Amino acid sequence: MNTMIRTLPCPCDNEKNYSECCSAYLDEGKFAPSAETLMRSRYTAYVLQRNDYLMKTWHPETRPINLNLITDQSKWLGLTVKRSEQTAPDQAIVEFIARYKVNGKAQRLHEISRFKCIDKQWYYLDGHIL
Repeated sequence: MNTMIRTLPCPCDNEKNYSECCSAYLDEGKFAPSAETLMRSRYTAYVLQRNDYLMKTWHPETRPINLNLITDQSKWLGLTVKRSEQTAPDQAIVEFIARYKVNGKAQRLHEISRFKCIDKQWYYLDGHIL
């Protein structure tokens, strides 16, 4: 991992440096302790184009065959978590807004994502775009 990114603010907007935040999940292989933490780390993975982490944290029942972010022209600008709720011991939802630009045009992704916990590891299941 580029040592410069480790000292920069984490892309997930959690007010910590990357090395104190999402690096534990993306680089060190630790499991996210909650659905919200997983969602934030997955946002960071999109920013850093970390296909490996996104695929690893996608629920096996809904995981795509492949994911290629190398051709993605999105420039991610920020994340706002609107709410996070554990709906059952092994299920949770996280509502968020992710801001980004494509070809210089500002966009917003407003989604309610569903997460499922299997053997103490949270996975992204699917999402409903608002």
